[in-house]
Amino acid sequence: MDTKKKSKEHGLYRIVNAIGYAFGAGAVGGSVYHFVRGAYNSPIGARYVGGTQAASMNAPRLGGTFAVFGGLLSTFDYALVRIRKKEDPWNSIVAGAATGGVLSIRKGVVAASTSAVMFGFFLAVLNPPFGSK
Repeated sequence: MDTKKKSKEHGLYRIVNAIGYAFGAGAVGGSVYHFVRGAYNSPIGARYVGGTQAASMNAPRLGGTFAVFGGLLSTFDYALVRIRKKEDPWNSIVAGAATGGVLSIRKGVVAASTSAVMFGFFLAVLNPPFGSK
């Protein structure tokens, strides 16, 4: 997607779109993972049933977790675009750090700051701010 077009999109559309994509990715990935895990842990005659039960019970929960992460990341990213008035890799890096910190704040300040640094570093690796263009 072109950066000019991306920055002109309405904020609510970007956030809801990110939540939907994240939920879909988490639900599909969770379905596959939990189906295999449920089939492996089921008795020999009931592997298919065990896999489908495990997938139907656990995949929506994983999809919801991904949706929360995607929604927070998109919200922070859009807020930084509006505040800084430019779209660059630093927005996603700082948004990732903020998302990691907010998601881990219940575990304490040390865990939140560690998670913020790790998420920021992870997004810096995925979307490097320096380098060749």
